[in-house]
Amino acid sequence: MSGHSHWSTIKRKKGAADAKKGAMFTRLAREIALAARNGGGDPSMNVSLELAIDRARASNMPKDSIERAIKRGAGDDKDGIELLEITYEGYLGKGASAIIECVTENRNRTVADLRHILSKGGGDLASNGSVSWQFDRKAIYTVKSDGKNFDKAFEAALEAGADDVTEEDGYIEIVGPAETFKAIHDSLANVGLKTEDAGLRMIPKQEIELDPDQTLSVLKVISALEDSDDVQNVYSNLKYTEEDFEKLEED
Repeated sequence: MSGHSHWSTIKRKKGAADAKKGAMFTRLAREIALAARNGGGDPSMNVSLELAIDRARASNMPKDSIERAIKRGAGDDKDGIELLEITYEGYLGKGASAIIECVTENRNRTVADLRHILSKGGGDLASNGSVSWQFDRKAIYTVKSDGKNFDKAFEAALEAGADDVTEEDGYIEIVGPAETFKAIHDSLANVGLKTEDAGLRMIPKQEIELDPDQTLSVLKVISALEDSDDVQNVYSNLKYTEEDFEKLEED
């Protein structure tokens, strides 16, 4: 199951860049609201909400903003606008494809925006099922490694039903079937390991490798999608390196 640590390493670097943007708090608020809507407003009873709040705090999101997002998701904010969770499938150009998770108040606006971004890159939206079969939904947890945690994390993760545990760049990554999400969380907590990042992610069954120029072209499309106000997550089957990501930032 190679490639997952690569994905998380890039994601952490991308997250650091995104933290400089005002859109970060908007995405975090939506994540909190959706977690509260789907699992209730009590973080002690809702793993997804607990983790979303942890991410918000780590990004210095104000406490009152976090509380408003929880109330909105739990239905306590009667004036809140309804959020729609919509997943789109798309072609990015150069043979690459993606799953695009959106949270929006206006479906028509979102579709128009995605079509515009994709068409500029030589791609388009895809029909349901034409791309999703290329991906598996997985529970992914990231834990900081101090050089001593791997064995503890390995045993706890496998006991919870995880498929794979790897260590790279000071982080331990745990991958398991989607249904093991809560079990992995509880197992890590039981041995005193704090989660740095976690979630249900769409992981490509096979990555597509392009030449450097094509890779950069597709990365620009992915970056434009991620910058869209309504886009929460983009998962692609493009294989790329940290060097490719650095070229994107320099471009």
